Amino acid sequence: LGVEGAKAFSAMLLENTTIVSLQLSGNEFDDHAAKYLADAITANSKVEILDLSYNMFGDKAGEILGTAIAENIGLKELKISWNHFCSQGAAALARGLGANVFLKVLDVSYNGFGNSGAAALGEALKANNVLEELNVSNSRISVEGALHVAAGLKGNKTLRRLNMTRNPMQSEGCCEVLKALRANPGTGMENLDLPDIPMNQELAELCDAVKILLPNLLLRHGGNTKLQRKSQSKVKLQTQPKVVGNSQKAV
Repeated sequence: LGVEGAKAFSAMLLENTTIVSLQLSGNEFDDHAAKYLADAITANSKVEILDLSYNMFGDKAGEILGTAIAENIGLKELKISWNHFCSQGAAALARGLGANVFLKVLDVSYNGFGNSGAAALGEALKANNVLEELNVSNSRISVEGALHVAAGLKGNKTLRRLNMTRNPMQSEGCCEVLKALRANPGTGMENLDLPDIPMNQELAELCDAVKILLPNLLLRHGGNTKLQRKSQSKVKLQTQPKVVGNSQKAV
């Protein structure tokens, strides 16, 4: 659809009173298209599910759309994965999340969030008390970025699902995320996906400790160690990776 298509859809959405779900992925929307879509996102309160994945949004679009997200009062689910947001644009999107009090599901995977984007995301998690699902897989979040996300998790009580796979967090970053959950007695976390890395002793012990506190947590992890749900209270070293919690294969 391109820029002209974005302009036309924006005009339609400014008057729309019936559409609640809109899939606009793969339309080559770029930074120029973002300004039109942002007008609609700001003004429209009927659309609850919006998919803008697989487009060409860059940092400028991140700033524009981040402001719109902050002001939107209708969206409950936003997919904006597989775009070109880097640190600056990613941070702007995250700030928009922090101000939004309606969004429950956010997928920003396969973007270049980096550490600065992760820092803004951590601040957003401190302020946001609505978001329930967050996907930041393959977002170039390193150990430093994981520390910021962990800081946000320490006080967050609403996030239930967090996907951080395919990030260069190393064991140290994974440990910090688990420490944050351990330090948060009010956490609502039910599903946590960590990167596929070998399990060292510290990480194994943290998994054990977190599972004692959160016996119903489904923890998906790669590497050599897996934690069994329900009655087992100790981490068991295994030669083949298995899903933590049940037999469903992790994606």
